[in-house]
Formats: sequence, C-alpha cells, structure tokens
Amino acid sequence: MDAIDRKIIRALQQDGRISNQDLADRVGLSPSPCLRRVRNLENAGVITGYSASVDQERYGLPIDVFVSISLENQRDEALQAFEAAILRLDEVMECYLMTGSRDYLLRVVCDGLKSYERFTRDQLTTLPGIRSIESSFALGRVKVGRVLPDG
Repeated sequence: MDAIDRKIIRALQQDGRISNQDLADRVGLSPSPCLRRVRNLENAGVITGYSASVDQERYGLPIDVFVSISLENQRDEALQAFEAAILRLDEVMECYLMTGSRDYLLRVVCDGLKSYERFTRDQLTTLPGIRSIESSFALGRVKVGRVLPDG
C-alpha cells in the first residue's frame, strides 16, 4: 500500500458515497486508475465493506455498556465456544480478546437499564464457560473514531 492508497482509504472512510470522479480528483488520479486501485484494495481485503453511520441515540439505543468477561478456563476450545456464542448476540457491537485479569471486553448497546438486565439474564449469563461478568456504564462519548490514523 502506498501513499495514494492511503489517501483513497481516508477519503472513503470520510465519505463512503463519494463518486469515483470526486475520489479521483481528491487523490490526484484519473478515474480509471482510481477505480482500479479501489477494486484492488477491496480484493486484497483492505477495504472490507461500506456502511452507513447511524446515530446510536436517535436509533433508540443510547446506552453503551462495557462488559468485562472472565472465563472459567482459557483453553482454546473454551475461547472458541465463547466467541461463537458472542457472534450471535446483536446487542454486542464489539468484542475483544484481552490480556490481563479479564478475558474479553464487550461493548453492548441497549435502550436502558431494564433491557440490559434482560440481556444479561436471558443471554449473557447463558453463554458457555463464564466465570464472572463485570459491567460499566458509559456516562457519555468523548470521541468515536471512524477514520484510521495514518500508519
């Protein structure tokens, strides 16, 4: 990946609906080579898709909960079983395998305390191999990054 590819990626992260002509103008290419580069970035898996950014609060899910999960053991089978189960939970927006005292950190969205309680009781606590769950409610968002920094 060169500097032009990075310019293309940055422009697409800022506006995924930009026309190829406008994108080419912005990065200093003609349209055909620009489109070729975009297709190459898609085929290489650097660009993984396009989506709309949605205001979480206006959508009706204003609450972010960060959930730390510890498993009973860290054998590969236990990690795989937990990860497969997490993939089926729509409320879990992000899931990270962690170092330190907790095994996973989740970002869960919900519309309020009652819905988070239902989610925890009905879904989260039924997942395989969980030893402990610790929840922290976000009071507000300071920054949500949507554009990767230059590497």
